[in-house]
Amino acid sequence: MKNAFDLTGKRALITGGGSGIGFGIARTFADAGASLVIVGRREEVLRKAREELGSCCEYKVQDVSDLEAIPAFVKKVGDVDIFVHCAGAHLKKHCLDVSDAEFARILNIHVNSAFALSREVARGMKERGGGAILLISSMTAVMGMKQVVAYTTAKSAILGLQRAMVADLSIDGIRINTIAPGWIETPMLHQAIDADAPRRAKILDRIPTRRFGDPEDIGNAALFLCSPAGKYVNGVFLPVDAGAAEAF
Repeated sequence: MKNAFDLTGKRALITGGGSGIGFGIARTFADAGASLVIVGRREEVLRKAREELGSCCEYKVQDVSDLEAIPAFVKKVGDVDIFVHCAGAHLKKHCLDVSDAEFARILNIHVNSAFALSREVARGMKERGGGAILLISSMTAVMGMKQVVAYTTAKSAILGLQRAMVADLSIDGIRINTIAPGWIETPMLHQAIDADAPRRAKILDRIPTRRFGDPEDIGNAALFLCSPAGKYVNGVFLPVDAGAAEAF
């Protein structure tokens, strides 16, 4: 069974791989033997992550919201067997205060970039006979939450994107799955709750285990979905949230 989770000889491209959930996935994949290309906008963050991950890792500085640059960027990266789209941004505002530009920016970062990157990566996967694509959604896709209208819309759209790509690409040996993380100990989580003690308490009260998750909890689920262990798992929307969605 251990061999079913082995990624030796596999090359993984992970956006947002320098920190938070993306780094947790990168570290899990590295431990499983994969070679990595992590992507982000901040070189200092990526450099530090590469130092921690070791020689199996290289990094590319790229703003994934620059859609016009994505085809050339993916071509420059070269062949990948696994693509994980974890790059994202947060916007905490009441829906009446969110401008059209802010709403569009969040959708562009989460949805448009996910589509453009997946499309370009899938071209190469199709030529080589298959691959695995993993998208990152959110619990906000299954439950209403205050002050995150743009983020919620974007993360809900990821599920529709997955469904359509499964219909188009499965025949080519490309599996597409989605993880919906719960509340995970990341800089983005702390940005949202550190200055809002009542919100933090309310969130913890929603989690049956009364604790936040670790990035590696998402990494382990990602490893299953992207490794041979998950070779017959396709089109899955997997909450990794300690049961919070069920208890909502």
